[in-house]
Amino acid sequence: MAARAGGHYRRRASMPVWLHQLLPIVLLLAAIAVVMRRLPKIDLGHSEEFRRRRFFNWFPLGLTYAFLYMGRYNLSANAPELDALHLVSKHEFGNIDGWGSAVYGVAFLLNGPLTDRWGGRATILIAAGGSALMNVLMGVAVRLAQEGRLDHGAAITAMTVLFSANMYFQSFGAVSIVKVNAPWFHVRERGMLGGVFGILISLGLYFAYDWSRFIAKHLPMPWIFHAPALLLLGFLVLDFFLIRDTPGQAGFKDFDTADASSGDTGERQGAIEVARRMFSQRVIWIIVAIEFCSGFLRNAVMKWYLIFAGKTGLQGFVSAHWGVLLCIAGILGGVFAGFISDHAFDSRRGPVASVLYAGLVLGAVVVLFTLSFPIAGWTVVFMSLCVIGVHGMLSGTASMDFGGKKNAGVATGIIDGFVYLGTAAQSFLYGSILPSGDAAKTPGNWMPWPAAMLPVALVGFALATRLWNARPERRAAAH
Repeated sequence: MAARAGGHYRRRASMPVWLHQLLPIVLLLAAIAVVMRRLPKIDLGHSEEFRRRRFFNWFPLGLTYAFLYMGRYNLSANAPELDALHLVSKHEFGNIDGWGSAVYGVAFLLNGPLTDRWGGRATILIAAGGSALMNVLMGVAVRLAQEGRLDHGAAITAMTVLFSANMYFQSFGAVSIVKVNAPWFHVRERGMLGGVFGILISLGLYFAYDWSRFIAKHLPMPWIFHAPALLLLGFLVLDFFLIRDTPGQAGFKDFDTADASSGDTGERQGAIEVARRMFSQRVIWIIVAIEFCSGFLRNAVMKWYLIFAGKTGLQGFVSAHWGVLLCIAGILGGVFAGFISDHAFDSRRGPVASVLYAGLVLGAVVVLFTLSFPIAGWTVVFMSLCVIGVHGMLSGTASMDFGGKKNAGVATGIIDGFVYLGTAAQSFLYGSILPSGDAAKTPGNWMPWPAAMLPVALVGFALATRLWNARPERRAAAH
């Protein structure tokens, strides 16, 4: 009977289930595509040929970023399973993730300037290749640990070092995507681009949380790392042939994007000078503080909900379809944020961040009082919608606006670096304060989880309101 049941489960969990999970996302993307085509267009005089070539520039770049997410969040997606196999405990996962996030957060000091110097095309290739290699090695470490050829302490050390190295290469991802897109999109087009950025993040979360958990159920555990490595290598080849850093390199005329580099005809300045100029603007200090809060909240939800549901036994529709729901929430959040930025707030990013942070405050309050009920799961999905929308607006769009196309690498590195410093803070904090053992089985003992989110959401909301009328300042032309 058990064998028959197991065989029945395997048949149900194979391709038809995968297609069943994918169908809602495909339908949602199709509906969004139809709606976006019918929205009022911001006409900047681009030819159809230019738009078509631009699509073949940002689309493979964006999918590469999505699969980088799969190679980044595959560890947290399978943290409960790794814990059950006695490979990585909750506390050890918090430390591994914390160190990796800290490396990501400070890597911008090197990788932002390198991206501005080498171009986003070169650095997205480095990101894909480096992350693929580290994922292969993490898979090898897990296999050796399972076979008993690597003791537990050595395995945790190896995973910490390899995941941190993976996060170093991953830190090129957002910097590269913004650096490449900045010369191709005018400021007035970037709100919807920020929405697309949110969609790509969401697809990456779907790949990480649903595909990798599916792989873990049907293949040996190392394949949760090997599969994204193979996908990244495939896109490395595709990106090499398709991506170009500027319209000029693709045979089109470069144009004024009206961002912070507009009117600046001088030489590209060094990273220290760019950072000094950026941090001389009050708005940049506010943005990085908001994004620190965003990093804390985004990963407090995404990385710990599955662990909470698994430990307490409150598993249901939300935990079973976590990747799909995160994807749908992120797509809706990204499109909503991009649309209201460009069409309701005249391409300002602050009002969008304020609205979405208000949703995060409300969500944290609801979860605080509903930990034992299914509504808590749906609420954290809503919170994901809000925080992915904020992240797309600020890391994916405001970094282009306020850094300008010349300095997009340093600008994005600084802003995205603070996102992952916030991520590191929550990883170390939650790894220490959340319950373990039998205490973790009681939902009430998880009260520190939403309790820590609430003040961070309140601070983020207060800061976002300070950006209400912020716009990039154009540089005077060099003489």
